[in-house]
Amino acid sequence: MLKKLIPLLLLFPASVSFAQKKPLDHSVYNNWEAVGAKQLSNNGLWVAYSINKQEGDAMLYLNNLMANTKLNVARGTNLQFSKDSKYAAFVIKPLYKDIREARIKKKKPEEMTKDSLGIANLGNSAIVKVARVKSYKMPEDGASVMAYLLDKPLDTAKKAKSAGTTPTPEKKEDSAITFAQELDTKSKTEGTDLIFKNLITGAERTFKFVTDYSFNKNGKQLVFASSGSKKEKSAPMGVFLFNTEKGTLKTLVNGKGNFKNFIFNEEGEYLVFLGEKSPEKQEIKDFNIYYNSPTLDTAQILVDNGITGMPAKWVVNGDAKLIFSKDGNKLFFGIAPVKTPKDTTLVDFENAKLDIWSYKDDYLQPMQLKNLEKDLKKSYLSAIEIFSSDPKIIPLTDVKLPDAMPVNEGNANFVLASTDYGNRLQSQWAGGSLRDYYLVDTKTGSRKKIIERLSGSVMTSPAGKYILYFDKRTSNWYTFNVLTAKTTHLNNGMSVKFVDEENDVPDDPGAYGLATWVEDDKAVLIYDRYDIWEFSPDGKTAAQNITNGFGRQNKLTFRYEKLDPESKFLGKKETIWLNTFNNATKEHGWYKKNIGDRKNPELVVMEKMTYTDLVKAKDAERFIFDKGNYVNSPNVYVSTDMKTQVKLSNTNPQQQNYNWGTAELVKWTTPKGFNAEGILYKPENFDPAKKYPMIVYFYEKLSEGLYGYQAPAPTPSRLNIPFFVSNEYLVFAPDISYETGYPGKSAEEYINSGVENLKRNSWVNGAKIGIQGQSWGGYQVAHLITRTNMYAAAWAGAPVVNMTSAYGGMRWESGMNRQFQYEKTQSRIGATLWEKPELYIENSPLFHFPKVNTPVVVMANDADGAVPWYQGIEMFTGLRRLGKPVWLLNYNNDGHNLMQRQNRKDIQIREQQFFDYYLKDTKAPVWMVEGIPATEKGKTWGFDLSGEKP
Repeated sequence: MLKKLIPLLLLFPASVSFAQKKPLDHSVYNNWEAVGAKQLSNNGLWVAYSINKQEGDAMLYLNNLMANTKLNVARGTNLQFSKDSKYAAFVIKPLYKDIREARIKKKKPEEMTKDSLGIANLGNSAIVKVARVKSYKMPEDGASVMAYLLDKPLDTAKKAKSAGTTPTPEKKEDSAITFAQELDTKSKTEGTDLIFKNLITGAERTFKFVTDYSFNKNGKQLVFASSGSKKEKSAPMGVFLFNTEKGTLKTLVNGKGNFKNFIFNEEGEYLVFLGEKSPEKQEIKDFNIYYNSPTLDTAQILVDNGITGMPAKWVVNGDAKLIFSKDGNKLFFGIAPVKTPKDTTLVDFENAKLDIWSYKDDYLQPMQLKNLEKDLKKSYLSAIEIFSSDPKIIPLTDVKLPDAMPVNEGNANFVLASTDYGNRLQSQWAGGSLRDYYLVDTKTGSRKKIIERLSGSVMTSPAGKYILYFDKRTSNWYTFNVLTAKTTHLNNGMSVKFVDEENDVPDDPGAYGLATWVEDDKAVLIYDRYDIWEFSPDGKTAAQNITNGFGRQNKLTFRYEKLDPESKFLGKKETIWLNTFNNATKEHGWYKKNIGDRKNPELVVMEKMTYTDLVKAKDAERFIFDKGNYVNSPNVYVSTDMKTQVKLSNTNPQQQNYNWGTAELVKWTTPKGFNAEGILYKPENFDPAKKYPMIVYFYEKLSEGLYGYQAPAPTPSRLNIPFFVSNEYLVFAPDISYETGYPGKSAEEYINSGVENLKRNSWVNGAKIGIQGQSWGGYQVAHLITRTNMYAAAWAGAPVVNMTSAYGGMRWESGMNRQFQYEKTQSRIGATLWEKPELYIENSPLFHFPKVNTPVVVMANDADGAVPWYQGIEMFTGLRRLGKPVWLLNYNNDGHNLMQRQNRKDIQIREQQFFDYYLKDTKAPVWMVEGIPATEKGKTWGFDLSGEKP
């Protein structure tokens, strides 16, 4: 008896320990952590990273990797290291609880707690903090200096009001002064104190009433604009240039005005900016472009509205960017037609307000209205030769040729311009428009059309010798030689595909993309599905597979990892890092490859993990990244070779206290013989002797996320997978491939067969299976319940149920008509409503609702900008008319995917209660049994459990 008891006793402590793991509940979300921004100092000795909470205060960590020195900064964010790696600056956000309290009290923006600035001396770990800082800047290169702009201080009245007391002025004059101060605080134009600080010496200098400021690249020049002050009549107004080495101050513009967009040339000697001195009440301001150089005492107007070359009734655009060419000889800027001022004599209530839709409009009215603000600020690129003896501007674009980009960092004597003018109507049913491309001479403005009616992508080579483009309609890559005007078909005669091999929408497949160029435009690297190919842009050398076909042979997708954000191309024999994905196992990792040899890529590491992109120290061979998988919360690591990795963070240690889960790849064959795969999530305490309810979640293809971490979080409307798994559900996420014209049947083919395959296991409760999907997934949920009764419960978020009415509907967030979705993209009908009406009806669940026997919840929100929310109404009212169990959730003023966190939290509870009732036989909540009357809206939410059935 004793011998039999001992093994049981040995097992008992482990069983008790395991049993102590609890299921996730809805209270865990706020404190769940995620890795934020990551950085390395230029010398690679210091690493900085932030750990954020879903709702709460973040933590910034700075680690010295050699000395093991650590600095922890509560609520730190937006960090920047100085170029010499001796200092770091960062923003310190207010306490979350203080922000929350201020929002509850409905405080005005100026009364809210403001950000602070932190400055860390990395030599002695000392941190200096500065309160109420709006922004800070450090130069890209050069000395350890910085500047920061203070926020306006609260005046006495506001401080007293915040403290709950009211000051009693001794004299009426005092009250008048306080009122004036309050008005002044509300002013949007008056600046605040700008502090320049030398981080090495500690010396500071303050400049008053600053509205905008900028360093040149080496930090030797600091330019700023001062607004002056209504209270201090003697305060300086204008634009000033501060020499940070000599401490001298130069007045560039004297007087009141609006000055902004300060841009230095590459060497930092020449400066341009926008400015206007129009009367304050003038609605439309007259902007000029100012210019300054070391030989000028003050800034001169380089471009005004009367300059030679300015088109009639056009002006300098005050919203445009200013761009120096790399060599500093040209300036690119924007012009625009003169705006029409408002007619102040019109009486609002006497004039009609309407939109007029015309069949001749380039864009539908909703799209025009959506883009109204952007269009009012629309800028048309122009150029000027700065050192010309005969200054004039060259308009490079206009209303019919609106888009252009400088070439070779602006040094080329042409720009690449494009237009879809005359081809815009088709965006209504094609989703995009054909474009014509031109080379426009920056000296004369003359135009040369080089590509006509292209559906695809176009880019210039780094040195500007070639225009590279992909033609989507032919699935081919081409180059255009700028000097010879010769077009070369790069992949001519090649059997390998450079477009999506798995394309399953009724549209031309897209390209896998461009990796990068090799120096001096000698070669371009382009992706196929797995490998990287080197093409000679002149076509004189045969294409070479620089990864030797190793990717395709081993189902590895290689993608170039750009480690230097400033690099424009690769050296001829440069060794590159390849971000690698194993399509068979779903593992992620890294290979290395010297592009100058023809050896196979060298394996560095492959793991059952998901990696983020690598961030490299500028002057050292050290990387920072994070990685994780479904079981392991992502953490921050550093490495010099990616083989030896040092873990720095420890996110979410509380996860070990909860019943977590596992993720595994499952494969099956569909009824038509297609190979299929998906992910099966199981609880950590999975017991094959038990029967588990299962929820099936789907969209299109999800299996690539096998090793992705999923934090328990109130989701925008997707299934909260870790929550349900922790609460002893199985979750199945199948991949789906589609047949044009039959998206519904395709969903049946893959989803239903995947479920049937899993039901063969004794631990799957085939009578307790639910389905959940959002948007396109919501449509598939609605379709499936009209075709089968195998699902015990269904949840459809933002579904389309009537393709005939949705076809002509709008995507209000973009202003686009929905026709393109059915003819060309996700809905996959592949024909117009008039060409194939039978397919629209067959794939519309609405027409098949009498067959539905599955209880279903629909989420359809009245501010949905993607799917018309009346689609959800059609589903609800149709099923309600037929006497089917159906509920509709409309989160007021929320979007296609829930954006408001309180709504996200709410839907998690309702989704759990719904599935628990139908799949676990728990009690039903009040909202399912009785609903929530409008008289109780905002007073009760109906979460209490009832003993009654819905």
